[in-house]
Amino acid sequence: MTISVIIPTLNEAHRLPALLARLRADAAEIEIIVVDGGSTDGTRDVAAKAGARVITSARGRGQQLHAGAAAATGDILWFLHADTTYPAGGLRRIEEELSRDSTTIGGNFRLLFDGQDRFSRWLDGFYQWIRKHGVYYGDSAVFVRRSTYRDLGGIRPIALMEDFDFNRRMETAGRTCCIADPPLVTSSRRFAGRRPAVIVWGWLKIHLLFYIGVSPDRLARLYNSQRRRGTAGAPAVSQSKAA
Repeated sequence: MTISVIIPTLNEAHRLPALLARLRADAAEIEIIVVDGGSTDGTRDVAAKAGARVITSARGRGQQLHAGAAAATGDILWFLHADTTYPAGGLRRIEEELSRDSTTIGGNFRLLFDGQDRFSRWLDGFYQWIRKHGVYYGDSAVFVRRSTYRDLGGIRPIALMEDFDFNRRMETAGRTCCIADPPLVTSSRRFAGRRPAVIVWGWLKIHLLFYIGVSPDRLARLYNSQRRRGTAGAPAVSQSKAA
């Protein structure tokens, strides 16, 4: 059982070395594919020097994940964000879960946020609660059997909600699991300078509009507009997430 780790990037040269080193230290025999969306900070060179396979695609996480999965050769596809702190033993836990029960088609990891504020702690609990109801996102490191990915039609190269869209289809296709130990830690940087109430309202609005059929392109424009208004004076982030 081989695992292809697919990492979409955009200007992640400062974060990528630590992530790739931890992956290699945990399992040397894995396929790591870095899918770059047009970085200008040397991300591609950093990834290549670390031994990753580097491909380029149109910018946008949906486009990048779609391209990475098409290039992957592993039995399991694992979609990992560059701002993730890789949990030691994570690859082994994926193999254990999928080997234990052949009916398990994929899953994700319990997610924690690295921020020290009250909102990050609230999000830790909120993400656990929505996962119990079958809702989770790409930042929780989704993995899936290659055969299932193919049968579901894969991740659609859409402008926003590509992870939510795919995960919904995966939840209807069979049994999934959530690996609680070790948990995954992700960056809280996208919340910097934004009010919690505005973040939650924006999350609800995007999901409602997606449910009623508003196009992902229009949703992406709305989401980016909200982010620009909400992060005036805050540090820039390299990739958008639907939160």
